Amino acid sequence: MAAIALMDPAHITCVANDFGYNSIFSRSVEALGRKGDVLIALSTSGNSVNVKEAILKATEIELITIALLGRDGGLTKGLSDHEILIRGQSSDRIQEVHMFILHILTELVERRLFPELY
Repeated sequence: MAAIALMDPAHITCVANDFGYNSIFSRSVEALGRKGDVLIALSTSGNSVNVKEAILKATEIELITIALLGRDGGLTKGLSDHEILIRGQSSDRIQEVHMFILHILTELVERRLFPELY
C-alpha cells in the first residue's frame, strides 16, 4: 500500500516560485493522484488556500477526499467527501486531535488489509 506526504521541500519551493504558494499541494495531487486514490487533507483553520486547492484538484480527478479541519471549517468546509471538524480555538489541541484521528485511520486500514497482523 503506497502512501506519500506532500511535503517535498524542493517541490514546494519550485511550485511556489513558478505557480504560487496556493498551488503547492494541488500540483502534487495532479501529478500523483489517480481515480480512486484517497487524499487526506489537514487544515487547522480550514482557511489554507493551498489545502483547499488540493481538495478541489482531487475532486476534479475523482479522488476520494477526507478533510480534517479545525475551528468552523473555514473555506474548506463542505468541499470534501468526508470531513472531520474539530471545533475549538487552540491550534495545538486541534492538531493533536488530527494526529490522533490519523493514527486511528491508519490502524483501521491496516486491520482491514492485513488482519493477520492483529
